[in-house]
Amino acid sequence: MVAITAAMVGELRAKTDAPMMECKKALTEAQGDMARAEEILRVKLGSKASKAASRVTAEGVITSFIDGKNGALIEINCETDFVSKNDDFLKFTQDCAKLAVQHQIANDDVATLSTSLIDGKTVEQVRSELIGRIGENISIRRFKVFNQGHSLVSYLHGTRIGVMVEYTGSESAAKDVAMHIAAMKPVSLSTADVPADKIAAEKSVAEQKAAESGKPPEIVTKMVEGAIQKFLKEVSLLNQSFVKNDKQTVEQMLKENNTTIHSFTMYIVGEGIEKRQDDFAAEVAAQVAAAKGAA
Repeated sequence: MVAITAAMVGELRAKTDAPMMECKKALTEAQGDMARAEEILRVKLGSKASKAASRVTAEGVITSFIDGKNGALIEINCETDFVSKNDDFLKFTQDCAKLAVQHQIANDDVATLSTSLIDGKTVEQVRSELIGRIGENISIRRFKVFNQGHSLVSYLHGTRIGVMVEYTGSESAAKDVAMHIAAMKPVSLSTADVPADKIAAEKSVAEQKAAESGKPPEIVTKMVEGAIQKFLKEVSLLNQSFVKNDKQTVEQMLKENNTTIHSFTMYIVGEGIEKRQDDFAAEVAAQVAAAKGAA
C-alpha cells in the first residue's frame, strides 16, 4: 500500500482547495496517484455541494460595483466568517455584482443572475464548484441594481455593511451621506417613506407606555403622537443629525452642498437570518470520534 504523506495531502489541497481529510481519503483511494485523486475529488464535490445546500448561510459579504451611472449592491452568504475572507469567494461576489450591472438584471432575480457567465461557466456552476472546494454552503441572497441615470457612490464598512446612494450634486457630500447611513442606519429617505408596519409597531409600544402613565385620554393621545413624530425623525435619513456635525440635519448639510439624494440602499450581512447556534466543543468531539472510527 502506498504511504500517503502530509506533503501529498498538502499538494492536493493546494490544487483543489478541498478539506484535508477529503484529500487524504481521495489519495488513499487513488493509491497515491495525484491526478486520479483530483478526479475523485471532483466527482465527490458535487455531492458535497448538495449536502451543504441545506445549511444556514448567515455570514458572508456585501460588495458593490459601479460603472458610470449604473451600479449594483449585492449580498452573498456563506456559513462562517472564515470563508467570507476566502479570495475565491470574494472574487465570486465581485463577479456577480459586475454581471448584475452589465446585464441589467432585475433586482433580486437570482435565477437570471445564476445563468450569466463567468469565464465561460454559469454563475451557478461556479457557485457549486466553490461549495465543493470550500466545503460550505454559499447562497446569493439579494441584490439591487441602480440604473435611473443618477450619479452613484457606494460605501463599504469592511465587507459586512454596504450602502449605495443615488444623488445629484456633490460627490463628496454624497459619500459623507453614504458613510452616515452605514453608521446611523436610517430605514427611509424621509418621514413620508417610513414603512407602515414599522410605524404601527412603534405606535403599539408608545400606546402601551402612555397607558401606564395614568394620564387623561387626551394627554395619552398627545404622548403617542409625540413619540411617533420623534421616531419618524430618528429613522428617516433627511431628519437625522449629521454624524460629522450634529448641529445640523442631513437635509441641511445637503442643501449647503446643493446636493439631492434620490434613493439609497443599505445591506447588513445576515440581517434577518436566524443564525444556527452550534455547540463547538461537541462538534469537534464528533469529528475526532469520526476520524478515529475511520482509522
